[in-house]
Amino acid sequence: MSDTVSAGIDAPKVTAWLEQNVEGATAPFKFSFIAGGHSNLTFSVHDAGKNHYVLRRPPLSHGLASAHDMGREHRMISALQNSDVPVPRTRGLCTDVEVNGAPFYVMDFVDGHIVRDIPIAERVLTEQTRKLASESLVDTLAKIHGVDVAKVGLTDFSRHDGYIARQLKRWYGQWNAQKTRELAVVDRVHAELSKRIPEQGPATIVHGDYRLDNCIVSSAGEIQAVLDWEICTLGDPLADLGLLTVYWTGPNDQASPWMSQYTTVKGFLDRGDLIARYAKKTGRDISNIEFYRAFAYWKLACIIEGVYARYLGGALGEKQASDLEPFKLQTEAAANSAEESLSRLN
Repeated sequence: MSDTVSAGIDAPKVTAWLEQNVEGATAPFKFSFIAGGHSNLTFSVHDAGKNHYVLRRPPLSHGLASAHDMGREHRMISALQNSDVPVPRTRGLCTDVEVNGAPFYVMDFVDGHIVRDIPIAERVLTEQTRKLASESLVDTLAKIHGVDVAKVGLTDFSRHDGYIARQLKRWYGQWNAQKTRELAVVDRVHAELSKRIPEQGPATIVHGDYRLDNCIVSSAGEIQAVLDWEICTLGDPLADLGLLTVYWTGPNDQASPWMSQYTTVKGFLDRGDLIARYAKKTGRDISNIEFYRAFAYWKLACIIEGVYARYLGGALGEKQASDLEPFKLQTEAAANSAEESLSRLN
């Protein structure tokens, strides 16, 4: 068993819990680490009866407590079980920290691909299925934003109003608590965004980190499941679209400071195509999309600065400041991109 598995899974106690709480789960269980680090940890669980599950738990070193709330993530995915949104089937939630040191939940494993780099994009998708994956990604986002919140029992999931204003307050607080230096562009953009907040329509589900590599896609280019709901809430749907277009760099798009550029491979749609398809699918007014892109870039700057600050503080062990320079530069590039997006607003 790897160090991460042994640190993240108390095998005897989790085994007993699975047998008692997940119908059909049969010991012995084989646990293996899939992904995670600063975000929630994901483990693969095979049982003796050929069942394949996924277990999610908070990171071993907690950051923002609200960002690692297993109950929220489990509740959201459970609420979407019978909606049009593809999500894994949930199997159980454990809130007793005596079992595994932290809450966790279990869901079914969903087969398919997670496209997180160019070699995977070229290997598992063709030029045609890359186009279909682009379209399916947008269509699935439209489905998320089309869910009747009351009908799926999520009315009281969070506040409905003032989403952008609350996010600006939260992340500016994080910035000021963690910043490693003064960066006037972050303050300027915050002030400008605060003055220009568009009127929010009815609240929808907001995923909060929606991008292709947080989804499982089939070889045919269909989104099979949306993952990583750890910062989901209710609010302004266009915040998800703005963030998606910041993460996304199509084959003909201007480069983005976001490091992952796997959607530049031929066949994927360009940003403008994604935005146009979303507008057509939902009927929403996307004339303010540059505001939401600016907000997304600014929020990323705050998040990356937090990571940089933790690393400078020794979260990676003994590292030279020069080794961490890319994080510093990425924070600055994201903040500058936010200001550029604002300059495109009339």
